[in-house]
Amino acid sequence: MKLKLTLAAILAATAFGAQAQTQPVKIKVAHFLASVSNLQRDVLEPWCETLRKESADRLQCELYPAMQIGGAPSQLVGHVRDGIADVVWTSPSYTPNLFPAMEAIELPFVVPADGLGGSRAMWEYYEQHARKDFERYKVLALHSGSGQNLNTVKAPVQTLADMKGVKLRSPSRVSSRLLSALGAAPVNMPASAITESVSRGVADGALAPWELVTAIKLDEIARFHTEPPAGKPAYFAVSMALLMNKKKYDSLPADLKAVVDRNSGLALVEKFGQSWDRATEASRKRAASLGNTLVVQKAEDYEAMRKAAAGVEAEWIKEVKSKGLDGAALISAAREISNKNLGRAD
Repeated sequence: MKLKLTLAAILAATAFGAQAQTQPVKIKVAHFLASVSNLQRDVLEPWCETLRKESADRLQCELYPAMQIGGAPSQLVGHVRDGIADVVWTSPSYTPNLFPAMEAIELPFVVPADGLGGSRAMWEYYEQHARKDFERYKVLALHSGSGQNLNTVKAPVQTLADMKGVKLRSPSRVSSRLLSALGAAPVNMPASAITESVSRGVADGALAPWELVTAIKLDEIARFHTEPPAGKPAYFAVSMALLMNKKKYDSLPADLKAVVDRNSGLALVEKFGQSWDRATEASRKRAASLGNTLVVQKAEDYEAMRKAAAGVEAEWIKEVKSKGLDGAALISAAREISNKNLGRAD
């Protein structure tokens, strides 16, 4: 009888262990955009499907768009660090004190304006100069949110003089400094508040990328859109990151880690960049169909703005020196990497 009971216990334990191994690993993925956004439909959903297929259903995503996970976009890095979410997509610029080195490539007139070139540049810069910023996270991808354009209600911005006193939405402290240097009045607000604020006159327009302009229907209110000359760096661009909780990643068996690793890094970065470029093209076409005015700035007016913003770099270099960073060297590296990726079409 004792032998039978012992054998039964062993069999039960073995069966339980086998069942535990075959139970799917749920990955909670959170972001702040809508479920219909190009981010979720074009990148995250296909990425999750690839993880599921390559893991034979053992890795399964649970998507939490539009901050359904709770809190504000600026709290997403804390959510993934603390395990409230397993993976998040957010911008490091929302919590600048945590990612000081990464800011160098987000400075004005540095990164390529397109999604693919900008994303490649940001990933290379991260790998070479900003890994320490993200040592508490498993970095799956880091890409550009595309160049931010000047979207205004009453009149197009074409020259430096046109910027004077114009109230424009700003997404970060660096972009606020840029707008101030150009004579505008920055109004800090999250993406979700832009359309209502502009419609109520709280702001005269917004610094925002094409992808966002369409997503929040800003193009139905702000009818003028100004972009840099072709082949020139963006006025400003934010980095976007897909981050994973380190403990969650470390808890995965080796074969599932391999699935995650195969589907992260540069290849995923390029998928983000390509998606943003497709969204940009679609947004331009939509704005034109609405009868909006699309302005490509003249080279001399662009250079005047670039010159006026030079002090933003000097201020940043002084600021990060107290954090032990050589700001001038980081900017030089960011610009060298970005110039290499300007105008690349492959």
